[in-house]
Amino acid sequence: MIDLKPYAQTLNHRRAAVFGLGVSGLSVVRALRAAGISVVAWDDREDQRNIAAGIGADIQNVADGMDEDFDFLVLSPGVPLTHPEPHDVVKAANTVDVEIIGDIELFHRAAPSLKTIGITGTNGKSTTTALMAHVLNDGGVKAQAAGNIGTPVLDLDVGQIDVLVLELSSYQLDLCSTYRPDISMLLNITPDHLDRHGDLAGYTKAKARILDGSGVKIIGVDTVPTKELFDKSDKAISVSVNGSADVDVQNETLYYKDNEVADVSNFDTLKGEHNYQNLACVYAAARKLGLNDEVILAALKTYPGLLHRQYKCASIGTVDYINDSKATNAEAAAKALNSYDNIYWILGGLPKEGGLDGLDPFMPKVEKAYLIGQASEDFKSWLDAQGVENELCEVLDVATEQAHQDAQNSGEASTVLLAPACASWDQFASFEKRGDAFMQVVASFEKGEAA
Repeated sequence: MIDLKPYAQTLNHRRAAVFGLGVSGLSVVRALRAAGISVVAWDDREDQRNIAAGIGADIQNVADGMDEDFDFLVLSPGVPLTHPEPHDVVKAANTVDVEIIGDIELFHRAAPSLKTIGITGTNGKSTTTALMAHVLNDGGVKAQAAGNIGTPVLDLDVGQIDVLVLELSSYQLDLCSTYRPDISMLLNITPDHLDRHGDLAGYTKAKARILDGSGVKIIGVDTVPTKELFDKSDKAISVSVNGSADVDVQNETLYYKDNEVADVSNFDTLKGEHNYQNLACVYAAARKLGLNDEVILAALKTYPGLLHRQYKCASIGTVDYINDSKATNAEAAAKALNSYDNIYWILGGLPKEGGLDGLDPFMPKVEKAYLIGQASEDFKSWLDAQGVENELCEVLDVATEQAHQDAQNSGEASTVLLAPACASWDQFASFEKRGDAFMQVVASFEKGEAA
């Protein structure tokens, strides 16, 4: 756990409010109480309030009891800060001029000297964060991935860390008033979370916070907003998979300042243009931290992949089995479909707006589709119109077994791909549970328990 005691000595009142008691919120309560700071906390969920009370928080609705005797309010990133309108607790804090921060900002105030890499973007944050930590650890630099991935930052033992790699959402960046990474990485910006930021300009502004510091800036320039930010940045490193840049990937070859570095087509867990961008950004950061090309490339090759994100969970004969359960919309599914050939595609679930729009260019790569969940009938109509053979399977285990049989019977190198293009909530509690169920069925094939 992070020691907040030195920071606590700088406070006027040694009293804090915490609103939102998820995993990170509870870690905030623990760290504040361990430092002797009085905590008033609230969450709409009674079970979470009870946990917080058990670790020393005074439970009351912070929005109703906010006053100037609080040093700050630690807000859950999921609580609206500005749009569609500020939450009542935000309004209350603003009325009495209480500072609103997040756990990342609080962590920074407690450990300002720890070297950090901050990674944000609309897509690819989790993979890039995990990959960055993997490369550093393989290269002898003790690194930990945290933030929007893994362990809450205030639960970390930073005495064992050389570099902290933080995945940062736009919501988290909105709550960082002074924290700026030593190395900032902005991957891409496409429209997302516009309800929380007002419009694309507001969303871009939140993401661009990561570039405000004086540290190294690595910017993917393949989206219009990030290219504009790069053009305004001083001495930033550009990364591209669609053209020339300081670090780029062209024809599956990585280049650094126009010098060929390596063929990346054989990096099995980093297939597709989106992953080429991820590895190019990691390469740029690793060089800045002093790792040489040989070490970086060796580490890239051994990256195991992020569970539920194009994760190769098995190879049986000539068939690869890919768990991309995190592909919960068409845009995410497109990245997976673009990365493989001879695909036996498992899709469906709770549909999102737009359905399968935009996926038609990838349909020649699909041998057959297997439909599950609420979206099945609508998706079947779409696939029929595309001339793609498909089968209504209703549930995941049936779809996986049928896809397995058909792929194995084809006698060709092929891929059984779970890329649902849907949310999971009609049949599963989360996309993780859906991916776990897929991998469990695939594991039974490896053991010979299913045909």
